Amino acid sequence: MSFVLNWIFTAIAIAFASWIVPGIAPFGPYEAWMCFLFAGMFLSLVNSLVKPIVSLLSLPVTIITLGIFQLVVNAFMLELASWLSVNVLGAGIAISGFTSALFGSIIISIGCAILGVAKR
Repeated sequence: MSFVLNWIFTAIAIAFASWIVPGIAPFGPYEAWMCFLFAGMFLSLVNSLVKPIVSLLSLPVTIITLGIFQLVVNAFMLELASWLSVNVLGAGIAISGFTSALFGSIIISIGCAILGVAKR
């Protein structure tokens, strides 16, 4: 049940980020809410499977930059989830560039933190 709630909260945060950040938009033949659900599913999977490994490998750089590099890791995870959702399912979100992914990942992190507090 926790994964399903995380998935839904991530999809809501992605929808909010696409509304705020101009370089993020739903992509695919489905309605926008389905695209956000697909992207949310892949972002939840990427954050639980790939992100711990990448965070561990980038730990020296994260320490040197006093944690700022973790924003770059979050942006790459959003790009990876976007790429996976579009190429595997044919629908998801389209990200125009790295700056859009960076600002989108910040918005998504804040949104998931707010929604995560609400579920407790």
